[in-house]
Amino acid sequence: MRKTAPIILFAYNRPEHTKKTADSLQKNFLAQESEIFIFSDGPKSESDAVKVQEVRDYLKRISGLKKINIIERERNIGLANSIISGVTEIINRCGKAVIMEDDLVSSQHFLEYMNDALDFYEKEEKVISIHGYIYPIKHSLKKKLPETFFLKGADCWGWATWKRGWNLFEPDGGKLLRELEERNLFYEFDFDGSYPYSNMLRRQIAGQNDSWAIRWYASAFLRGKLTMYPRESLIKNIGQDNSGTHSGNSRAKDAAMAKEKIKISKIPTEENMAARKILTKYFKSMKPGLIKRMISKIL
Repeated sequence: MRKTAPIILFAYNRPEHTKKTADSLQKNFLAQESEIFIFSDGPKSESDAVKVQEVRDYLKRISGLKKINIIERERNIGLANSIISGVTEIINRCGKAVIMEDDLVSSQHFLEYMNDALDFYEKEEKVISIHGYIYPIKHSLKKKLPETFFLKGADCWGWATWKRGWNLFEPDGGKLLRELEERNLFYEFDFDGSYPYSNMLRRQIAGQNDSWAIRWYASAFLRGKLTMYPRESLIKNIGQDNSGTHSGNSRAKDAAMAKEKIKISKIPTEENMAARKILTKYFKSMKPGLIKRMISKIL
């Protein structure tokens, strides 16, 4: 019997979102074979303390997984620090992990997809991570995509990696920005000018957002690493409702979730340029005002 990757879940002060996220994980086919580590960040203020405690009370009632570990932070360290430190701790201990936040609802096939892909590409150095979400591109374009494909970089809505991948994470946004500038990579980094990722990185450096995710993407991109994506999304983000510290109010990234298991098979270990063009077209179709609101928040 294979050893499944541990799940890392990050929670804060949204009990209803956390419950939906946990409920969906419990319904996954590999849930009972999976250990979970839940990091609960401490409250920022007295007004947050009630909701944080409500989340923690609920977490203690979770069942349906192989083993449940709850790590309660005494003080608030922020989303980025919580994720960076939590992923580092568990990855160093276990060698690989599936990472979730408290506003991501998963398909019942999510953990199967993640574990199958983690096993299949474990020794493929060019692959840095596995991602469970894909943007809601038009059905006519989606039909042109293979069941799974690679894109350069990394992503943040339901993902998995190995120690060798997370070791490449560079927390210094300024260092990442300088390398992008020196290598004249801004256009490619911004998905051929279709999405302002470089502006997000600049905002992180300036302290205008707390995004660990833009640094994860840049770290992978600059090393030429690949992330696997599914044609059908296994994740739905339910946090784009102004309920979170780093969430806007947008349904533009909503995607229907896969109802069937996604098969992991041998595909070329290179960026799928057709998929890149399709996503570039999707980004360009988004209204400028919507993109502007989205980049004012964390990835």
